[in-house]
Amino acid sequence: MKLSTVIIFCSLVLGVSTEGWGTFLREAAQGAGDMWRAYSDMREANYIGADKYFHARGNYDAARRGPGGAWAAKVIREQSQRVTDLFKYGDSGHGVGDSESPLMGPERQDPNHFRSEGLPNKY
Repeated sequence: MKLSTVIIFCSLVLGVSTEGWGTFLREAAQGAGDMWRAYSDMREANYIGADKYFHARGNYDAARRGPGGAWAAKVIREQSQRVTDLFKYGDSGHGVGDSESPLMGPERQDPNHFRSEGLPNKY
């Protein structure tokens, strides 16, 4: 746990090196909001096979906020993966590479690429 805290803090400091703290933190908060909105929409839609779209949309929207949003998306993605794996598989390290899927990496594709056929236009 201490190591993950150090890694998060270091990535925060490195991410802020070119931006001011206020801008970076505002982008991070807005990016976290984007991730939450995508998650809420996914739960509301309850549409089979659309989870990739909603995950990609949350990451894409957050990353477009700037370095703070991209950092928030990465931290939320990695920590949520870690918690999910802990509950599902125990401390086995299962699913460690899942957070590095192409739809969530630095080359973030347009989320509509992952959109399921028949998903309402509301989303």
